[in-house]
Amino acid sequence: MQIRFSPSMRSINISTSSNGFLDLMKVKVAARHISYRTLFHTVLVLAFLLPFVFILTAVVTLEGVNKCSSFDCLGRRLGPRFLGKGVDDSARLMRGLYTLLDEANSVEIPGGLKFPESFDEFLSEMKHNNYDANTFAVMVKGTMDYMNKEVKKARLAEQLNKHFAAIGIPKGLHCLSLRLTDEYSSNARARKQLPPPELLPVLSNNSYYHFIVATDNVLAASVVVSSAVRSSMKSDMIVFHVITDKKTYPAMHSWFALNSISPAIIEVKGVHQFNCLTRENVPVLDAIERHHHVKNHYHRNHVTGTNISDNPRAFASKLQARSPKYISLLNHLRIYLPEMFPSLNKVVFLDDDVVVQHDLTQLWDIDLSGKINGAVETCEGEDTWVMSKRFRTYFNFSHPLIANNLDPDECAWAYGMNVFDLKAWRKTKIRETYHYWMKENLSSNLTLWKLGTLPPALIAFRGYVHPINPSWHMLGLGYQEKTNLDDVRKAAVIHYNGQSKPWLAIGYRQLQPFWTKHVNYSNEFIKNCHILEPAD
Repeated sequence: MQIRFSPSMRSINISTSSNGFLDLMKVKVAARHISYRTLFHTVLVLAFLLPFVFILTAVVTLEGVNKCSSFDCLGRRLGPRFLGKGVDDSARLMRGLYTLLDEANSVEIPGGLKFPESFDEFLSEMKHNNYDANTFAVMVKGTMDYMNKEVKKARLAEQLNKHFAAIGIPKGLHCLSLRLTDEYSSNARARKQLPPPELLPVLSNNSYYHFIVATDNVLAASVVVSSAVRSSMKSDMIVFHVITDKKTYPAMHSWFALNSISPAIIEVKGVHQFNCLTRENVPVLDAIERHHHVKNHYHRNHVTGTNISDNPRAFASKLQARSPKYISLLNHLRIYLPEMFPSLNKVVFLDDDVVVQHDLTQLWDIDLSGKINGAVETCEGEDTWVMSKRFRTYFNFSHPLIANNLDPDECAWAYGMNVFDLKAWRKTKIRETYHYWMKENLSSNLTLWKLGTLPPALIAFRGYVHPINPSWHMLGLGYQEKTNLDDVRKAAVIHYNGQSKPWLAIGYRQLQPFWTKHVNYSNEFIKNCHILEPAD
């Protein structure tokens, strides 16, 4: 007898042999819903999973479902759930981390703790100390706070170093002044009269275009003068009045006596040569220099009182406002122009940190509409950092004297390139208003405003300013590193106001060439003082 199972296991064939005859018998088996093969695979999978599920359940139970703090436990809770349905495991993990970090944000970090100073160090500490999830979140917060403080410290230190670099005199410029002073005493050519006697009447002739520069920086003055003359279409009609202090006068005179700007005409004069600039006529400036609080404000340790939370830009503004140049007579000369040049009707005043790129004689054609000061307003423009200055930028409106007299939203304007109608100015009380507010600021211990000499001028010239097209005067090249170069090329005058002057090592490399191209680096004095053209 032989028994055979069909491949599908649905029937059995039985065959027998009797007396040489073969008998066959077929027996059908009832149909199955699950094959043995499927059953075998199911049992195999369960045999693998059940121990794992049992162990996982036991450990979670022992560790506590609601008090799970270790990373392993967190992974078991938030990681893959084999028995769950439609669960986004990564989203659950992120929600858990967010919760931990949010809780850590309210934790006060104890003082004196040492935090990692790099990611590698952080990772090493994590592995070595086997932090739980809560400690990890607190360490992340502490490390981020520590790094943020270090970055702010570095930025404040950078601004402080830039401040000292800006107020210091580079060795090359100091050398230049000394050598030119020596030349003044030993070389008759360096002492020749400027301008020659036959041209003296031109200094008061209103048919010429009169420019005024007040500075103690010989190299900067040379750039202002040479750039203006080169850019002018009427250079033979230009007259420059260069004003300097008594100490710098010999060097300044030597430079322009030995380096002609012909066909333009130049006059070099020291403040000591103006009869109107006596202590009696400018008592407020004498008070500024003698006032003990002023000296303390401009010469004290500028780090004192600095908070790590200070904004670096705000700190830079404070430092700039405390530059000693703001108590220099040269920085206040603008307010005395009508008395200094009694025969002139209209002048253009230029700061020593500007470069002239287009003909400025057209400024005399601007109708000031009865106003005194033609200036570029600085409250609107594409650059929202440079061109966003209103009265609130400069004045302390928490002081009642300021709050009761000024409007915080009033638009500010810029010094650096101004057209002054001196004839109309002489009919006003601008100088008296300027003196009054300077005295009030002194009486208030310098709490009415910041940023040097512009604020009292903003008050004194209220109602006397005529806005001119911004293309005449582009500002911010001394503090806005991201200045648009195309706009720079188009501007009539570019102004390096700010700490990063183009003659300093901290000047912005991409903006320096607009200034350095007007420096004659082959000049004997410049070469001997090792004033080198900045490398590209």
